[in-house]
Amino acid sequence: MTLPARLMELKDEIDGYARGHGLDYFETIFEIVDYDRINEIAAYGGFPSRYPHWRFGMEYDQLSKSYRYGLSKIYEMVINNDPVYAYLLEGNNLVDQKTVIAHVYGHADFFKHNFTFSATNRKMVDRMANHATRVRRLIDRLGIERVETFIDVCLSIDNLIDYHGPFIRRPPAREEEDTVDARDGGVHRLPARDYMDDFINPPEFLEEQRQAREEELKRRRNLPANPQRDVLLFLMEFAPLEGWELDILNIVRTEAYYFAPQGMTKIMNEGWATYWHSRIMTEQALDPDEFLDYADSYSRVVATAPGSFNPYKVGIEIWRDIEERWNRGMFGEEWEHCSSLAERESWDRQLGHGQEKIFQVRKLYNDITFIDEFLTPELVERQQMYAFGYNPKSKRWEIDSREFGQVKTQLLDNLTNFGTPVIEVVDGNFRNAAQLLLRHNYLGIPLRLDWAEEVLRNLHRIWKRPVFIETIVEDKGRLLGFDGASVINDAWTLSEKKPT
Repeated sequence: MTLPARLMELKDEIDGYARGHGLDYFETIFEIVDYDRINEIAAYGGFPSRYPHWRFGMEYDQLSKSYRYGLSKIYEMVINNDPVYAYLLEGNNLVDQKTVIAHVYGHADFFKHNFTFSATNRKMVDRMANHATRVRRLIDRLGIERVETFIDVCLSIDNLIDYHGPFIRRPPAREEEDTVDARDGGVHRLPARDYMDDFINPPEFLEEQRQAREEELKRRRNLPANPQRDVLLFLMEFAPLEGWELDILNIVRTEAYYFAPQGMTKIMNEGWATYWHSRIMTEQALDPDEFLDYADSYSRVVATAPGSFNPYKVGIEIWRDIEERWNRGMFGEEWEHCSSLAERESWDRQLGHGQEKIFQVRKLYNDITFIDEFLTPELVERQQMYAFGYNPKSKRWEIDSREFGQVKTQLLDNLTNFGTPVIEVVDGNFRNAAQLLLRHNYLGIPLRLDWAEEVLRNLHRIWKRPVFIETIVEDKGRLLGFDGASVINDAWTLSEKKPT
């Protein structure tokens, strides 16, 4: 549903405020939707359509029940695309709609300028629709159970990618769906309509390519030459996949890379959007009689329950702290060497560089570097942040420390690789038997063995031969594996020293 006239006027008004502050973004198209539709869009990861899979139905059901029971409410959705698409909830009051519109412009500016989004597909709405069409065709041809089961396998390992991979220059590979035809197991072929395909891509030529590729794989013993973080890419290159399986794995990997920057910048992105909607609303967009409603709405956005983490709250506080510090000159060698508490509290060099600095940070950082560089002891104390741990005696999660170093370390640990294990391929010809060996880069947190076993089973489904992972369990090297019939858990001499 298009916006009513009053909301269209407000959108144009707030757009003027946002651009007046220096925000810059692609054209932003708003649509107003009801509760069911916004839950559906949220279940699809923010997109109007996705490929069919039971997971999306499950998430829709969970979101719908959560709203029905008053546990949560989605106010808006926004898509990193060109143009940006944003959805407003039909039941929002006018103050909430203003807030959401300003919040969306903050996200849109961040999407366009933050470096982690620079490698994303800005036409992903169209690509997602294309993925949906391809999967539906496979379902029509192969049956929903067969296709959906393989999607389950791929989704269980969709985090086994190299999150920094899009910024590494590599030669063209089988993941490039526009130059590789999945129907032929990854053999390169020229694009052609069906009725011309046999003329442009002769079957005998494709068969020669397939045979040459198989011979090359037989000659190569070190696969990969160096440890490879992008496990999905390795599987696409070397696993004995059927064409339709390669197509699905390609779709899952493509979408995983699209969503990765949002996970890498959750604190920055939400904090940035909240910072700007707060400024625009309180300085320009609110009518005098709307301040109480806005204050009530804002308090819910930044509220943090005990033991929980609110990226909106943490993000906006760090952005505000950066702005204040660079306005007052609270950085650099002179500031760092000042030991007088009274002098530090009254410090003000009146530099006025705060706005310039936050725009620079918005462009060049992700959550890990953002926290590492700009989280300060003063901010941790002011926001009453703490590190927590599990107490086996009380069987509860409890405050472990309020010391700045421990708080920062725990936060960075939780952000590194999204808090998931760092896994890489080290040998695709393990034991000279075409078995797959992975390595868990142990950082002090062991694998959950039940989860690891399920992942190994799914990797075996793709690799078709025994799959192993080298890890550490109770300070001892272990080799976990699955050979198609049973789970393997053997002692293992680590190929590399355990990190200290």
